[in-house]
Amino acid sequence: MKTPLLLETQDIAWFRDSESLPTAARGAATALARRIGLGDQRAAEVGLAVTEAATNLRRHAVDGSLLLRVLRNQHDAAVEFLTLDSGPGMPDVPYAMTDGTSSAGTLGIGLGAIARLADTFDVHSLPGTGTVLAASFWGPGAAPRVPAGTTLVGGLTRPISGEESCGDAWAARPASAADPDGPLLVMFFDGLGHGPMAAVASEQAVAAFRASVAGRPAEVLTQVHHALNGTRGGAAAVARIEPAAGRVLFCGVGNVSGFAVDEQKRHALLSSPGIVGHQLPTLRTHEQALPGGGAVVLHSDGLTERWRLAAMPGLLRHMPLVTAGILLREAGVRRDDAGVVVVKGSW
Repeated sequence: MKTPLLLETQDIAWFRDSESLPTAARGAATALARRIGLGDQRAAEVGLAVTEAATNLRRHAVDGSLLLRVLRNQHDAAVEFLTLDSGPGMPDVPYAMTDGTSSAGTLGIGLGAIARLADTFDVHSLPGTGTVLAASFWGPGAAPRVPAGTTLVGGLTRPISGEESCGDAWAARPASAADPDGPLLVMFFDGLGHGPMAAVASEQAVAAFRASVAGRPAEVLTQVHHALNGTRGGAAAVARIEPAAGRVLFCGVGNVSGFAVDEQKRHALLSSPGIVGHQLPTLRTHEQALPGGGAVVLHSDGLTERWRLAAMPGLLRHMPLVTAGILLREAGVRRDDAGVVVVKGSW
């Protein structure tokens, strides 16, 4: 296993499809790029790419939305955006990437330009289903190298309709600081309810997870439980990914769903009833084999568990953020905070 590419996400904002979407998204993206120090030229490139993507949503997509956020590692920051929609989709993605391609029924305007400007770019599209596109923009020479075999983690959260704060959160870290190339820990937390107080609980859960030096899921959950004293608490799950051993260890409390997924099947990872921060049950850790060529998925009950792999061909052939976006589009509900994190490696 190569050292995981672990990036923190900040300044998360969602834009829904509207007449003002291209202008609003461009202004926000350009300002964000300048604020994190990307410089005027790179900020202009970010603004151009976001405008092209948002214009495609406005002109062609059904139920489109755009996520804008900052990525950070130890030394640098980037602007990342993701678009997702429910149709019409592209029958030929390589053709749609060709400069000048345009059709009233499909996306395609400016996709080639976005790919050239971005440091990372990925798109999944199915006719009649929709498109998910992700791109990130770093400063000159700052884009992280991703050697073959690196374990990748990507996720996203979306607040309930009408709220800006989200009570769902995720985080990842090495299981041991002394062995950054070893097992990986991933946590998903769903603050009870929604709104600012749920967001406070999720922020404290993430802080406790990152501060913990424990390496086992049950130990980490116990420490998070104690750190949430005085908050409304929530549901949480921690997965320990061990590619060398070919297994995942999972410990969950409350309505956080976990799955080990391959192209044909998903294997459920079981949680126990309770509320982290208030009523911690006897913790049980479950072991599951890592599926070859697959992924580990954790999500809140803001996504229904009834999603089907057969309805999402190609789901696991993309970067984790795009996989997470597909799952959010297919299974997400608007009546609750929603979040999903995906871990993929060379196991």
